[in-house]
Amino acid sequence: MNDAPIHIVLSLADWLSLFGHYMLLSLMSIGGAISTSTEMHRYLVVEHGWLTQSQFNNAMAIAQAAPGPNVLFVALMGWQVGLNAGSYGLALAGVAVTMLGILIPSTTLTYTAARWAFRNRELVGVRAFKQGMAPVVVGLMISVGVILALADGNPAKDWPLWLIAIAACLLLWRTRLHLLWILAAGAVIGWFLPN
Repeated sequence: MNDAPIHIVLSLADWLSLFGHYMLLSLMSIGGAISTSTEMHRYLVVEHGWLTQSQFNNAMAIAQAAPGPNVLFVALMGWQVGLNAGSYGLALAGVAVTMLGILIPSTTLTYTAARWAFRNRELVGVRAFKQGMAPVVVGLMISVGVILALADGNPAKDWPLWLIAIAACLLLWRTRLHLLWILAAGAVIGWFLPN
């Protein structure tokens, strides 16, 4: 992959578009911000070219490895967009635009909906909505995994990773093994796999 920095020019309309796009993504992020990362990839890498594939992958990997909430990848993407636009000041603006965009709508909606759902938790519609959203979240998470797995364009070369991913899914589905043990095992296996 090409890790060379890219240089972009963003107008005020571009910044507002980025903010608006992240506000829309916020309302779709039912499974967390990570569930919308395929759309972030399409918007930032494919459509606008504001990030390279490598920068996108690095932001995802660093944020997932760092302690704290997984929404940090949004801040890293905003930071990198700002750096690509030319300065640390714009990088801070990128963080603010992406983080406020992803947090304000979903936080407001979640707070309001949680209060309402708690007051009406016995309604059939509330229980059905909770059960119906589970497959949507799973599907969004699978799409994230596929986008990241296909990043180098050669899935046949990465068959051991696909095998590990399938085994991890089966273990989660069929056993009561805690997710952290599966993540730890994946990290150990990944350490020993050749690059």
